Amino acid sequence: MLAAQRQALILEQVRRSGGVRVTELVESLDVSDMTVRRDLDALEARGLLRKVHGGAVAPHRHSTEEPGFEANAARQEAEKQAIARAAARLIEPNSAIGLSAGTTTCAVAHRLRDVPGLTVVTNCLRVADVFHRTPRTDQTVVLTGGFRTPSDALVGPLAVSALRSLHLDTLVLGVHGMDAHAGLTTPNMMEGETDRALVAAARKLVVVADRTKWKTVGLCTIAPLERCDVLVTDAGMDGDARQRLSEQVGGLVVAEEAEEDVDGPPSPHGG
Repeated sequence: MLAAQRQALILEQVRRSGGVRVTELVESLDVSDMTVRRDLDALEARGLLRKVHGGAVAPHRHSTEEPGFEANAARQEAEKQAIARAAARLIEPNSAIGLSAGTTTCAVAHRLRDVPGLTVVTNCLRVADVFHRTPRTDQTVVLTGGFRTPSDALVGPLAVSALRSLHLDTLVLGVHGMDAHAGLTTPNMMEGETDRALVAAARKLVVVADRTKWKTVGLCTIAPLERCDVLVTDAGMDGDARQRLSEQVGGLVVAEEAEEDVDGPPSPHGG
């Protein structure tokens, strides 16, 4: 079994049970104690679990924890590309769309560079730069002003003021976390206010979030899950979570990583 396969199985067990013992992994994976510990070290370095004496548990995420763009970009890269492909198919030519800040929305931006007639409103320098690098005469990009956050979002009164008079056909929103009770959340209060202005401006809300965002709760709520018209997530989202989400969002799209991508996967680090 390859290291990536072992680590995927370890993560699945941690997500399902909340934690796992080294001795259990040695038996179930049929590998040495040292191999398991190396896998746990690798997963902890990526922020996917937290090592404890004798095993590992799910990483604890504080409600105000705000990883930077580069740190987020290194996580779930394949899943984000699959989500981006699926989300891009929901965008129609000649429409006005919003793209919030985030590594997944940046991946979506790469997929939208060849869609004709788009007007793109964003509060993210990284997203705007994706379109700037391959400009089209039939696309318009509107970048809000504002203060810059660790996630490279432009937020605050200038951003909110710019958004209040706009009317978007579709908003593609990236989130820090989503929860059945807390809804769609962010750890940054000013980013939450700006995201709420984006949501208010949009007729249709498409949320892009991989499985690690489920049951993660940030400091403030952007919108309830019921406000989401379409949630695009990855195939690793477990069955119970899919069922719960299906009951609360308008529609659930599960993106498969194995889908053929003739253009090749653009890096989520782009911008």
